[in-house]
Amino acid sequence: MSAETAGPASPAADIDIIDQLRALALFDGLATDQLRDLRAAGELIRFDRDEVLFREARPAENWWLLLDGSLDLSRHTGHEDTVIGTMSSPGQWAGGFRAWDPHGVYMATGRGTSAGHVLRVPADRLGELANSWFPFGVHLIRGLTQTVRNIETMARQREALVSLGTLAAGLAHEINNPASAAARAVDALQETSEQLTSTLVRLAGSPISAEQFIALDRLRRNGSDQPAAMTPLAVARREDDISDWLVERDIDRDWVIGPPLASAGLDTAWCEQVEALLGKQSVAVGLEWVANSLTVDTLLAEVKESTRRISDLVGVVKSYSQMDRASIQIVDVTEGLDSTLAILAGRTSGLEVIRDYAAELPRIEANAGELNQVWTNVIDNAIDAMDGSGTLRVSARVEQSSLLIEIADNGPGMTGDVAKHAFDPFFTTKEVGKGTGLGLDISRRIIVDRHGGAIEINSAAGETVLRVRLPLTTTRGG
Repeated sequence: MSAETAGPASPAADIDIIDQLRALALFDGLATDQLRDLRAAGELIRFDRDEVLFREARPAENWWLLLDGSLDLSRHTGHEDTVIGTMSSPGQWAGGFRAWDPHGVYMATGRGTSAGHVLRVPADRLGELANSWFPFGVHLIRGLTQTVRNIETMARQREALVSLGTLAAGLAHEINNPASAAARAVDALQETSEQLTSTLVRLAGSPISAEQFIALDRLRRNGSDQPAAMTPLAVARREDDISDWLVERDIDRDWVIGPPLASAGLDTAWCEQVEALLGKQSVAVGLEWVANSLTVDTLLAEVKESTRRISDLVGVVKSYSQMDRASIQIVDVTEGLDSTLAILAGRTSGLEVIRDYAAELPRIEANAGELNQVWTNVIDNAIDAMDGSGTLRVSARVEQSSLLIEIADNGPGMTGDVAKHAFDPFFTTKEVGKGTGLGLDISRRIIVDRHGGAIEINSAAGETVLRVRLPLTTTRGG
């Protein structure tokens, strides 16, 4: 049980600890009345071995003063907890940062290593007492915490760069697939083109007329213009039939001629038309020329499809990053949602992605790049919550005078404590080094401060829905 999250788990007997406080060097110079005020503001808590009093990265809403016993201070790094310090001497303290910093969080997790007592003082009360006792010192502390926050901000920016690198790696993987396919098709196209030229030379040397060649080309075009839709098994059977037909006529290279003809929807009846046109002497080279030309068409189609896919991905990146576009513009929000989903496609494999967009959604004036940052933060969190399987639903519709965007997942949901602090700066439920935390403080500032909208979370067991409302007439911040 955690004293920080479950309330006073082990309240100690209401004994007089003023003499203990007076003996601590921390309180040198304080009068007895001041010590009594401090005691009255706090609560004496008894803790046991292995009991967690406060947790890393959670809001530092209390100040913990050690009276006796000992605590380990640990931080979670990678997949393990690392002890970074201990509290074993009476007078050592932790937390309370929200007394002078509204966004202060615990820098480590405090866990009992031997039973003892702490005085727990709410941070807001500590701040009131400190301001009345030594205002100059409080000013110094506030300056120090601002410096710490600046350092923390830089660290988060570094994590953002790491996250960007992961995103870039996923995009590179998406581009690599069609690029590799295009490269393979081009290599095969070079070899097939040489074979096509060779069969064309042989065909020119055979005893056929120009009229026969034109008729053969017409047969090739008419026969393969609209190939029948067949299952792979049906294509394989047709390929076997063509191969048997070729072997019966002592035509070599049936393994080269048969597959392209079958894939193009041609059959033995079509082959007999070629035989009737060219005669037995020239039918073999005629069929091989047709097979090579069909293979060239297929390979060209593969190159076209692969390069189209690469072009589409580049277009998605341009849309996502808003390259060559003004910061504030009239935007289609669904375009940004779709481009974000495309960018994160490598992470959504294994998930069911549902797009539910109302028809004829109005376009709004907004900073599309900033909105895409919000969609990335929220969708990335939803993907993490489902841990590889589940349903991601992205919807958009008009509700009253707002454009309502909902991003929902069927993961385990947030606890009440997490939902309460989800929009706090630097608050995170993720391991150190993994992503940029929830990223919802940034999202809140973009939606609320920059676009005059609203953002909220509704979470229950088995479903979390984040709702963003953007005014149809946007009011932007500075």
